[in-house]
Amino acid sequence: MFFDHRDFQKTNSFRFKMKNKKERKEGFLFPADFADYLRSNVICDISEICGTLFPILNQYLKSKMKYLFSIFSIFLLLNLSSCDKGFEELNKNPLAPTAVNSEALFNELVNSLRLGWSRQLFLHNEILYDVTELGVVTAKTFGNVDGGVEEVWTNYYTALKNKKQLELNLDASASEDPEIGEVIKTQATILMAYKTFQMLDFFGDIPYFEAGNAYAATSVLRPKYDDDKEIYLSLLEELRTASDFLIGLQGNTSLGNSYLRVGTSDALFGDNTDSWLRFSNTMLLKYFLRIHEKEPAIAAEGIANLINNGYSFVSAPVVMLPADQGWSNEGVNWSFREHNRLRMGTTAWNFMTENGEIIDPRARIFFDTNNEDEWVPFPQISNNNTPQSGGEPYQKDRRDNSYENKGAENIYSSFNFYLIRDEKKIPEILMTEAEVKFILAEIFLKGIGIAPEESLASFRYQEGMLSSLDFWQEIMINATAWENRPNELSTGELFAISELPRYKFNVGADLNENLRKIQEQRWIHYFRQPWEAFSLIRRTNLLPREKSANTFFRFKYPNSETTFNFDNWSEQVNRMGGDETNVMVWWMN
Repeated sequence: MFFDHRDFQKTNSFRFKMKNKKERKEGFLFPADFADYLRSNVICDISEICGTLFPILNQYLKSKMKYLFSIFSIFLLLNLSSCDKGFEELNKNPLAPTAVNSEALFNELVNSLRLGWSRQLFLHNEILYDVTELGVVTAKTFGNVDGGVEEVWTNYYTALKNKKQLELNLDASASEDPEIGEVIKTQATILMAYKTFQMLDFFGDIPYFEAGNAYAATSVLRPKYDDDKEIYLSLLEELRTASDFLIGLQGNTSLGNSYLRVGTSDALFGDNTDSWLRFSNTMLLKYFLRIHEKEPAIAAEGIANLINNGYSFVSAPVVMLPADQGWSNEGVNWSFREHNRLRMGTTAWNFMTENGEIIDPRARIFFDTNNEDEWVPFPQISNNNTPQSGGEPYQKDRRDNSYENKGAENIYSSFNFYLIRDEKKIPEILMTEAEVKFILAEIFLKGIGIAPEESLASFRYQEGMLSSLDFWQEIMINATAWENRPNELSTGELFAISELPRYKFNVGADLNENLRKIQEQRWIHYFRQPWEAFSLIRRTNLLPREKSANTFFRFKYPNSETTFNFDNWSEQVNRMGGDETNVMVWWMN
């Protein structure tokens, strides 16, 4: 059973904020909050008691507030008795079956890549779709941004804590051969780099170098905030080292022993080291490009090394697919139906249509018609006279029984029901080949680290378009429950779309015009990765946009930091001039 320092502080003091405004009094605990807290923050990998007790506890607490503390005591007694043994044996044999072993910890790291429910509702649907104009929020809703931020923060620091515990376990098992755990360590480093880049792009400076050390010989209970640029550059160096290690990986260590491997516990790549290598290389390419405007020399050198030395990049989608990984993505439909204010906006509609006619097949995959089976976008810039949208286009009970029943007041086009309904076959996307192609197209067009090659930029751009069109079509085809499925297009038909005047890359045309087309295609391809579109909009002003220039640059730190890490938080806020959303992250111009 594992807690970090904030877990102990929260549990011992019982200082929780309650959702029920009538009971907003320090010293009491709202039962639903408490059950969610336990479910989110207590890690008990091998004890079945966690999975058995949580649902019972959750239901009981909601109706039996007066028994809260007695139930909590029972929970702790049972769990400590089952998990304390693991702590004792951890010192003797960290990979013993009764301890939290390397495979289990690695599995937890992979699981942490799943998008949280509150993140999707409060950050993606409430903020990022509107900021990036991939969609539009038709009316103010919950406004509980901190709920999503807290979830992201907790997810990350739990994963960082597990990653460092994993390294301790591997070191403890390597007394005879210090290299034996290096493959697993390298994979964990790559995975955490992916998560850390996202944290930096969400918040800017974060606690990092001292964070997650609950198990260190000298633990740091309140880690200081570190400079986001310093962390960024350290991650790039770690990825370089990871890629070089995997390139030179032999079957055995230098002492002739087999490396420890996670095997089937790797639900992301199936322990395929070539896939991990491509993932690492692609992150290097992507983030060197992201920092190019601020650190041109570092970015140019890094990109040149990757391209000139023939490094391989992601060629198959890197996704979290519930059907293959044994989970159900219930959070995505929940986030849409609870929010119910996200609709197709005029920006995305105008980009994929011409004279009111759809020219891009992705429009029919991304969006749905209104209650009258008509394509009607909600104005990206609305006013008090704009009719509001209602209905229940995301209500699965209603739509499962009758797909056409979107609610009488659903007068605008919504996001496609099946794209956010299927809990098994619709993936959560980490990285795709199309993204790689668009990145390469920009690099070749600008000549970053290499000589400019406009014809090669054009070729990579068209590859990216075809890959994107095919990727989204395959998602539709593989989602067996998809009822309003448009016609499948042939390769020739997809190619014709890439040749449309609006989309075609014209060799010899103005550089910024071709660059605009690259960025626009990357933007629309990120339709279900709004956090990536958010980073893109902070890099370039060449994206489709109807509103005034974006001034939302980052999320504020979670409220919990003001309670459990106040001194470091206060110092950080003073240094950055205020914890505000208009403070730029380091790589922005």
